[in-house]
Amino acid sequence: MQRRRDPVERADERTGDGSRDLYDVSTWEPRSIVDLLAYSLYNAVSYGFRALILLITIAITLSLLVSPAALVLEDPFLGVFFALSVVPAGLLAAYIWYADITTSEPLPLLVATFLLAILFATFAAVVNSITQPLFGAGFVGSLLFFYLIVGPVEETVKLLAVRVFAYRSTSFNAVIDGAVYGAVAGLGFAAIENAIYIGRVVGEADPEAGLLVTASGIATVRALAGPGHVIYSAIAGYYLGLAKFNRDHAGPIVLKGLLVAAFVHGTYNVTVGFVPGVLTAVLPLGYGIAFVGYVIVYDAAIAYYLYRKLARYRRTYQTVTSDVDGDSRPELTEFEPPQR
Repeated sequence: MQRRRDPVERADERTGDGSRDLYDVSTWEPRSIVDLLAYSLYNAVSYGFRALILLITIAITLSLLVSPAALVLEDPFLGVFFALSVVPAGLLAAYIWYADITTSEPLPLLVATFLLAILFATFAAVVNSITQPLFGAGFVGSLLFFYLIVGPVEETVKLLAVRVFAYRSTSFNAVIDGAVYGAVAGLGFAAIENAIYIGRVVGEADPEAGLLVTASGIATVRALAGPGHVIYSAIAGYYLGLAKFNRDHAGPIVLKGLLVAAFVHGTYNVTVGFVPGVLTAVLPLGYGIAFVGYVIVYDAAIAYYLYRKLARYRRTYQTVTSDVDGDSRPELTEFEPPQR
């Protein structure tokens, strides 16, 4: 975007050779001691604040991971359940990465987004734990809590994990890149959430129930919940990518993505608590089968919404980069062999 200029600077360029010194009139750069002091203080405060936020998130993250880490150290076999719980979400994120028809995203940016999502997830954990008692334990309270707090807060922190770093990179050069980084952020969020849930359930379980049975049960539940995080944040990420290339409407576009992601997220949290029970009452199904079936059907429906957007982008990209006149070639993508 071209830098906005004061009328003095514009007039000077039109009437002169543009060499007039307009320092402290319509242009500015650090020259004097006071300038340099202000510049240095601003950078110190700006970077210091970011460093402080980062240190706080690291401290909260480590405190939340103390229990899971202690359990793994006590019984390393539990690490397998932690790893398996994120496999479905990881496979889905890999598919969304593969669906990016433009260019392959740099591994360092993907890893950074994954780690930032883990760190930022702690803010959601803190907000959720503080606000949940305010809504009570009834159905209406849970409804408001999931729609007003859990969905919006969790989707916002996942999107922030993309916005603060990958979004600023020149590698983020296509709308669909937003979905890729959003999916990776969702994977990071799911990873730490799964670790916390599994660690809590196993730590509080009755020893007579059997560690293997308890760990496998909660790991299965978390494995089913993980893909939802990837799907929801990929949707919000797609709109973040759309906003990057439509600056005049960036705010409403980002908000639309967050509203959609937060709504489907909140709807999942609300309905997963009672729909499986309703299914068992009207169909000859056990609760476990009804629960698994509902989660799969719900995630598949929302994933189809995301798939249609990715597929439409892919078709349009192929159309506009196709060899229309016989002289041009489409841009080489990450999964096409080199042309010889």
